[in-house]
Amino acid sequence: MSLVECVPNFSEGRDTAKVEGIIAAMKVDGVYLLDKEMDADHNRCVITIVGDRDAVAEAAIRGVGKAAELIDLTQHQGAHPRVGAADVVPFIPIEGVTLEDCVAIARHVAAEIWRRHRVPVYLYEAAATRPERQNLENIRRGQFEGLRTEVVTNTERRPDFGEAALHQTAGATVVGARKPLIAYNVYLSTSDVEIAKKIGKAVRFSSGGLRYVKGMGVLVRGQAQVSMNLTDFEQTPIARVFEFVKREAARYGAMPISSEIVGLIPKRALEEAAEWFLQVENFDSSLILENRLAAVTGGKAAVGGIRAGVEPFIELLAAPTATPGGGSASAAAGAMAAALGGMVAGMSRGKKAYQQYERELSDALTRLNRLREELKASIDLDAASYAAVLKAYKDAKTAAPEVGERAISDALKNATRVPLGIAQKAHEVRRLVESLKPITSKNMWSDLAVASALARTAIEGGLANVEINLQESKDETFKAETSKAASVITTGN
Repeated sequence: MSLVECVPNFSEGRDTAKVEGIIAAMKVDGVYLLDKEMDADHNRCVITIVGDRDAVAEAAIRGVGKAAELIDLTQHQGAHPRVGAADVVPFIPIEGVTLEDCVAIARHVAAEIWRRHRVPVYLYEAAATRPERQNLENIRRGQFEGLRTEVVTNTERRPDFGEAALHQTAGATVVGARKPLIAYNVYLSTSDVEIAKKIGKAVRFSSGGLRYVKGMGVLVRGQAQVSMNLTDFEQTPIARVFEFVKREAARYGAMPISSEIVGLIPKRALEEAAEWFLQVENFDSSLILENRLAAVTGGKAAVGGIRAGVEPFIELLAAPTATPGGGSASAAAGAMAAALGGMVAGMSRGKKAYQQYERELSDALTRLNRLREELKASIDLDAASYAAVLKAYKDAKTAAPEVGERAISDALKNATRVPLGIAQKAHEVRRLVESLKPITSKNMWSDLAVASALARTAIEGGLANVEINLQESKDETFKAETSKAASVITTGN
């Protein structure tokens, strides 16, 4: 299963009927509405949905189309910058997908938005096709009114999808892929918006402020507000941002009087804020009751409780049952190898010392991420394929001889193909891991050594399962073809 979050921002925060119309258009099987935030001052709403990658992509495309029908930017006014009726549509990896997967989703969605709705699209953040477009504020420069004029004459401002002209009333949409973002606003004890603007400039990274922070100053309900996006709360915690704003405000004789979160926030971000402000000694999120309960009941492992995440699988392997067995364990080993290789490539990519290998690292990371997902899926596939063999033998006792034999033969073939696929994927993982050794940090050689060893184990385990299943098969042609495919892995290993 893949789980992707999408947080589209629409330029309507006052008309509930229009917002509900957009949400209704986004109703797709397998997509769940997590949150709806409307802000009349910003005249903007933030919708949070989650679901399988294909379903979420379709929901986003439909939402953009409905927004183009209902929202007229030529009549729109609000405190928040915008270039489109559906202003920004980011995709965020949650489970079973990577950031690179979300980039592919974003580009597919962008193409479909233009094809179906004739709304031009710009790509941003991880999906950006140009370095300057990674930053959303660069795309939004001049807002709808300014971009509408400039896009016609300035080739640098042409959209990634669409013609050199904005939609007459819906403008343009910005689509991308990113990590979880926290929309965080701090209200000040002043109505002087210039103070908020100065603090917004000081806090945002593009002006020399905090890394992974975007900020600006606006006037909301008669109060100066520092409006911010935190693009990586693990690198720049929300508590550090609040303290920075508090310190800057003091320079102008002001102070924070409240703050707000727009949309959803990862639980870990609040845990870090609690640790920061409470100064609890030896704080660990496993001290939180709900986290500890999740760990001991087989839920997500808390920080400091990684064992809880793998223990159920290990105990299943230890149980006196036929599945899961060696094939599933081989797939898990291959997935861990791909994960380690991806970690090393990801940590080296973007570093100045390895800039010359940026393309190789990106290609390896993309492929390793895909192989990791395929090998994870093979854990269940192997167990299911062997269960099907046992069922075929059982059913054959009461079926016609030719029917029973054919069912057994088909089940054995599938039970052979799955571990062969595991071995083939693990072989590619090992090749990619070995290719990373000369182009990544020498401080991570042990991680690559472990990855290579795990991949080798997955190869040997997969081939062992192929061999034992072939012994039961009576299809000589299939046996010959499979043995040939296995020998290719063996000779190339």
